[in-house]
Amino acid sequence: MDAFYASVEQMDNPGLRGKPVAVGGGNKRGVVAAASYEARKYGVRSAMSGALARKMCPDLIFVKTRFDRYREISRKIRNIFYEYTDLVEPLSLDEAYLDVTENKKGNPSATLIASEIRKRILEETGLTASAGISVNKFIAKIASDYNKPNGQKTVNPEEVIPFLEDLDIKKFYGVGKVTAEKMYRLGIFTGKDLKKKSAAFLEEQFGKSGTHYYHIVRGIHNSPVKPDRIPKSVGAERTFFENLSSEIFMLERLEHIAEELEQRLLRSRISGKTITLKIKYSDFTLQTRSKTLTYFIADKSLILETAKELLYQEKLQNSVRLLGISLSNLNTRKEEQVAVQLKFDF
Repeated sequence: MDAFYASVEQMDNPGLRGKPVAVGGGNKRGVVAAASYEARKYGVRSAMSGALARKMCPDLIFVKTRFDRYREISRKIRNIFYEYTDLVEPLSLDEAYLDVTENKKGNPSATLIASEIRKRILEETGLTASAGISVNKFIAKIASDYNKPNGQKTVNPEEVIPFLEDLDIKKFYGVGKVTAEKMYRLGIFTGKDLKKKSAAFLEEQFGKSGTHYYHIVRGIHNSPVKPDRIPKSVGAERTFFENLSSEIFMLERLEHIAEELEQRLLRSRISGKTITLKIKYSDFTLQTRSKTLTYFIADKSLILETAKELLYQEKLQNSVRLLGISLSNLNTRKEEQVAVQLKFDF
């Protein structure tokens, strides 16, 4: 989807259309969750602090996040996907992989299917989407960003190698800013430069990722579309208006965070064994404390009980600006969840 959260806000509020909009980040500690294309022209991006975003775009309009609304529209979009194939791997509310090798419409052209799906999304939600079509997930992902917004790009089998050779290395999916800068220092600026490096050289410089880079620049990426993909972790966190120095106030915040996490777990029908407490101090130092249980949980009371234990595990280093709780070591098999939700005093 194109600037999904911001586009939803502009659709629901006509007064925001054509204006620079940031979803989230409205308070002094906030972070931008999404930016409209009008805001992106000023350099505003997701994950940017609200303060910096406002500095870059003085006319920026901040709106609060409405995840229930985003999830509602996301479900409509996924229902469209399932009319074409059951092989749908969601990455987030606004992005997914589809394998249409064999599809329910009997259409031999993935390009035409993508075009039809995008048209359906626009007609049924009022929002635009972009698509990338190719022989594997890696190339399709890169192609999906090529003609944004409201566009698509197909990279046919015979075009894969030339496409990757001409691509700036920073546009390779999975190559972040730090890795790209290191590659630049090594004289790797394009896919063609990367392809000249041996597997041994790349492994020496980038470890296991080096093997991955060696293969993807040759168009080799055999990861299938996984419709039942389980996320590695599910979490919720809060950044506070004022730094907290008392555990009593922190416990109150943790209760709300645990409640939000429980709702996310229930919606996804997921449980987990490992609870991690995330603490960001006023000096931006980050600390995590974890505990792994012997059973799967998804209940607020059990999550909060363990989070409290982790909070008191050791003395806090400073006042706290952010708290978060996440659950990992996940499982979606309901029969393995433990229903330890009621406690009785005898």
